[in-house]
Amino acid sequence: MQPETDPRPPDAAQAVETTDRVVIRFAGDSGDGIQIIGNQYTSATAVAGNDLATLPDFPAEIRAPAGTLPGVSGFQISFSSFDIHTPGDVPDVLVAMNPAALKTNIADLPAGGMLVVNTNAFEKGNLQKAGYEKNPLEDGSLANFRLFAIPITDLTRKALAEFDLSVKEKDRCKNFFALGMMFYLYQRPLDVTLRWIEEKFKKTPVLAEANRTALRGGFAYCDAAEIFPHVFRVKPAPFQEGTYRNIMGNSALALGLTAAARQAGLPVFLGSYPITPASTILHEMSAFKEHGVITFQAEDEIAAISSAIGASFAGAIGATSTSGPGLALKGEALGLAVMVELPLVVFDVQRGGPSTGLPTKTEQADLLQALFGRNSEAPIPVLAASTPGDCFETAFEATQIALRYMTPVLVLSDGYLASGAEPWRIPKASDLPAIPVRFVTDAKGGPFLPYLRDPETLARNWAVPGTADLEHRVGGLEKEDVTGNVSYDPINHEKMVKLRAEKVARIAQDFPPTAIDGPESGPLLIVGWGSTKGAIKGALRRLREQGREVSHVHLRHLNPLPRDLGEILHRFDRVLLPEMNLGQLAFVLRGRYLVDVISYAKVQGQPFRSSEIVARVRQLMG
Repeated sequence: MQPETDPRPPDAAQAVETTDRVVIRFAGDSGDGIQIIGNQYTSATAVAGNDLATLPDFPAEIRAPAGTLPGVSGFQISFSSFDIHTPGDVPDVLVAMNPAALKTNIADLPAGGMLVVNTNAFEKGNLQKAGYEKNPLEDGSLANFRLFAIPITDLTRKALAEFDLSVKEKDRCKNFFALGMMFYLYQRPLDVTLRWIEEKFKKTPVLAEANRTALRGGFAYCDAAEIFPHVFRVKPAPFQEGTYRNIMGNSALALGLTAAARQAGLPVFLGSYPITPASTILHEMSAFKEHGVITFQAEDEIAAISSAIGASFAGAIGATSTSGPGLALKGEALGLAVMVELPLVVFDVQRGGPSTGLPTKTEQADLLQALFGRNSEAPIPVLAASTPGDCFETAFEATQIALRYMTPVLVLSDGYLASGAEPWRIPKASDLPAIPVRFVTDAKGGPFLPYLRDPETLARNWAVPGTADLEHRVGGLEKEDVTGNVSYDPINHEKMVKLRAEKVARIAQDFPPTAIDGPESGPLLIVGWGSTKGAIKGALRRLREQGREVSHVHLRHLNPLPRDLGEILHRFDRVLLPEMNLGQLAFVLRGRYLVDVISYAKVQGQPFRSSEIVARVRQLMG
């Protein structure tokens, strides 16, 4: 939609254009506070009532040399007056705080895009670090963009001239000066960030006031100097009635697990070892002590999952969180959880690999490890969250399954979801389903049979240790059917292997019919899982505007797969599957359903863009 010029409001110095969607990318050195101002812009935008999606992009180096390309940190936010699903393919505005930020991001800015740069950073040393032989602000190479060259550092120092701070301390406030400029350009409210600054720096009032002054200074400078020909208004988006908060994926996983534990009436124990990008799950859960949450930072990944299994044996909900390398280390203990058949929730926030790989970048390449990465026959349910808000529902459902079927459950998220944000409608506690828990409390006059199973779910009996007359064995050795005694009998072993597999397969009986977005049959079905949902949704919108008949199925349940999935796949002429790996789910679906699934692979540490999926569909459909 093309922007429309509104009459100039009495409190603005410039004409105001109304537009329905904006994408801004902040980029600078890792010490420039880019993630801080990105998150503050997100909060202000949420308060303004827009729909939004974000993509933080930070370096893996803890202390990359200042001004270098590996040290560039970025934050992209898209906000709109309608329902959106991605942080946008390319920015409308790029704010580059130094030459390295410009060098690494300028290729994404389309011709005519708005480019705001901090001219003070474009000095000889920084230009050399970024690989520029000439100053791009002076050699005409930026002629295709609307360039706003502003001495942000100098202006920040002038705004803070009266403060008793060192030059270095004043320069650290320049991120808020730049933030104030973008607040002005898109008419964002200052109040939320002013309050955040007050709380963040309450122990050092002079820094609080300096950052507040810098924020106001950036806003006032744009107003007084009229550096932008127009300012913009993005009207609020229509939302379902309710109470909303801005949420990131890891926060939603923590809340979903905690809410499920409350609905089950059980304590939850999270044993984890810090690993990027899963660490904040442990941080979030540690704040929920009053809700019956116990957190334990273990010395390694094996201790983390083993402690969680112990908590489940003791009658709590055991949980652990990790990323790909940590999941590999947890593999043996996951097999133990399968053997002893205890409820356990495992969060895997996927990142680029193998090995240390790209620890701050996103990927979906742990799927085969999640499905098969244990010795012998050790099937477990695998679920995948699709948006930051959906992480709550996925964690909640994973806990339901773990308790109902007495099994470990693995939840796949990824780095994009973990740090990305969106408005999330907070569910009422009364709307959440109760989660029944059945502990055996009485042997009823006979020996306790820990592997006596529920006829519907095949879940085994669960007894809290210390309950009179309910002593029983646990461990990694094969169990005798019903009694749970150690057994080396070959026929019993095969029976138990099949029982454990059948138990996981039966979980599919609880799944609702698979939802198809679009026609029930036709020329093309896009199948997705995990965080590709937003890009696929955005692509579908564009394709349908072009008259393309395309349908979409997005999978949360990856093991077991939905019972009706095979029949759905066979109703379409072609099936396209975009995923951030080399075709792992495509490989599984081909083998399971004998459908020639067309894999669309991307392993660049970056999420899919809607335009990439549109281009692939157009290539397939002609």
